Amino acid sequence: MSLYRNSIWFMNGLQQYTRKGYETASKVFEPQDLNVSIVGRSFMITGANSGIGKATAIAVAKKGGTVHMVCRNRDRAEEAKVDIVSESGNTEVYIHIVDMSETRKVWEFAEAFKEHYQSLNVLINNAGCMVNNREVNAEGLEMNFATNTMGMLILTQSLIPLLRKSRDPRVITVSSGGMLVQKLRVDDLQSEKGYFDGVMVYAQNKRQQVVLTQKWAEAFPVIHFSAMHPGWVDTPAVSASMPQFHQMMGERLRSVEQGADTVLWLAVSKAAARTLSGQFFQDRAPVPAHLPLAWTHSSAEEIQSFMTQLETLARALLPDVEHESFQTSICIKPVTDQFKHQD
Repeated sequence: MSLYRNSIWFMNGLQQYTRKGYETASKVFEPQDLNVSIVGRSFMITGANSGIGKATAIAVAKKGGTVHMVCRNRDRAEEAKVDIVSESGNTEVYIHIVDMSETRKVWEFAEAFKEHYQSLNVLINNAGCMVNNREVNAEGLEMNFATNTMGMLILTQSLIPLLRKSRDPRVITVSSGGMLVQKLRVDDLQSEKGYFDGVMVYAQNKRQQVVLTQKWAEAFPVIHFSAMHPGWVDTPAVSASMPQFHQMMGERLRSVEQGADTVLWLAVSKAAARTLSGQFFQDRAPVPAHLPLAWTHSSAEEIQSFMTQLETLARALLPDVEHESFQTSICIKPVTDQFKHQD
């Protein structure tokens, strides 16, 4: 059954997630949506030194936005900044060195950023990793989970107070269509049980991101939250983490600019701001977060368990932090039977 389901998903992906899929979808795009000036607005982009993150940073800078690049490696970040400034003519590009897998350092960075800057209009959670063998960081967290879920959680929640007081605040999380074949696993958040498959662990993290996006949207209506699937994109990360897939797909993969298109649309367009917060997007349109007749829906109790576990982890990792101000409990609300399938 699992093989059949994954095969259906893959065949669907060949139609929708490829370069051809983008070209088909783009025929109904409204060109005027991206004809906006964003001078004076600030954008934080994690993983901005390559791939979709860099393409997004270039596009934002070209439109006059202030770009805050959050990167792990300073040399690569500096090289990317030169390209971004050169291509855009915009010098309002700033580098922040942070390893998103290090929870404490992510929190420290966010706190320092709030002290230094008066506003943040858009946060783009783009950074991610796919480690194919189970590894843990210094805090004992599985590396994929630490980067893709916990780091993103800590950064977003820490910056919510700054976002809330900024004009037209938005949070966009670059997820993946791979999450469509994953049900939230509340009994094994860090993939300690059974065979470790890096691709499936990554997809599970992406499901976790979608659930978080939905819960944030409920808790903070003043901020527009969204998650999106960029399609199958020709990035250095895909080449390194999934070399066989990268080689097999070849020229059918989308360009980084095509992959970044919906990120940019969600970040800058007025049309995106008019959509319902908390949705999952593909090619500028909201799409279901589950395949038809899928088994991937979670009960309200399962989602509550997931959120409670994240809060417990946050408290353990940041024991000296005032958690009321940090707002780790933002998404935890009493569940009721009327919401049996929420994610």
